[in-house]
Amino acid sequence: MKLSKEWILGLVFLGLFAVMAVFVPGFIDPYNLNSMLFQLPELGILSLGMMAVILTAGIDLSITFVAALSGVAMAYCMVEGMPIYAALAVGLVVALLCGLINGFFVSIVGVSPILVTLGTMTLFKGIILLVTKGNSVSGFPDSYSVIGNNDILGIPLPIIIFGVVALAAWYMLNKTVWGRSVYMAGNNPVATLFSGINTKRVIMYVYLFSALMAFIAAVIMTSRYNSAKVDLGSSYQLQSIAVAVLGGTSISGGYGKVIGVIFGAGIFQILSSGLNLLGVPGMVINILIGVVLIAVLIVNYFSAKRGQKKLKTAKPA
Repeated sequence: MKLSKEWILGLVFLGLFAVMAVFVPGFIDPYNLNSMLFQLPELGILSLGMMAVILTAGIDLSITFVAALSGVAMAYCMVEGMPIYAALAVGLVVALLCGLINGFFVSIVGVSPILVTLGTMTLFKGIILLVTKGNSVSGFPDSYSVIGNNDILGIPLPIIIFGVVALAAWYMLNKTVWGRSVYMAGNNPVATLFSGINTKRVIMYVYLFSALMAFIAAVIMTSRYNSAKVDLGSSYQLQSIAVAVLGGTSISGGYGKVIGVIFGAGIFQILSSGLNLLGVPGMVINILIGVVLIAVLIVNYFSAKRGQKKLKTAKPA
């Protein structure tokens, strides 16, 4: 039976976990496993947002700064004594406004996604620095820390949130008209437009979805760290792209699965945790992750070329 590349990735995930468990002292220690389960959702949720954008052959370089701006907005609200639910509502509105700006310029104006999100990344970063003056905002209510630090029946609450979000993302992308339109727009935007689908609206919603994922990740991160600042989650900016691509999402759009992103995020977390336990410097870990990403891109490229060659030879003369 031929396995899809997502399930092959799942086998790689299990194999890597087994290797780390055997050769890395302390890797399967309950404390380390628990720590991994608390850390994984942040990258995983941001990667789901990035995957949706990449499905339309786009990119969102501003995703971590959307999370940071949303987090800072929530932080100021809570510090000023606003109820937690009201602060969360403000953070959600801020994130969606950021997504609306990205979506407007990409879908309505027609500017290249990489240029738009590069610009908004700088814009959002500048706003945060102006508001915070480079400082972190902290001092949240104790009840807020429950979101990022507590567990239910021994299962960390962040990983439960990630599971719910991943399930919702799978349903939206596979079982709704919008989700099917996202894949169609990524495969062939012109044909999608002529089939009667409003591609501008589809792409607008994609950037709003990405912003929503950034907001959820911001809630978990601010709750876990008890602070918000300009570099909140900044290390995940390129990692989220890497996870989406490693998970099988085609950088040219039209293909990608939620389960692949889950396995991709898991592989990154295992590598990061295992290498940290071995005392490998963070810069070397980044180099290794970069090597893994380039290798995956090369494999995907030659795999696609081989598929095209088979398709051509299968056609009748």
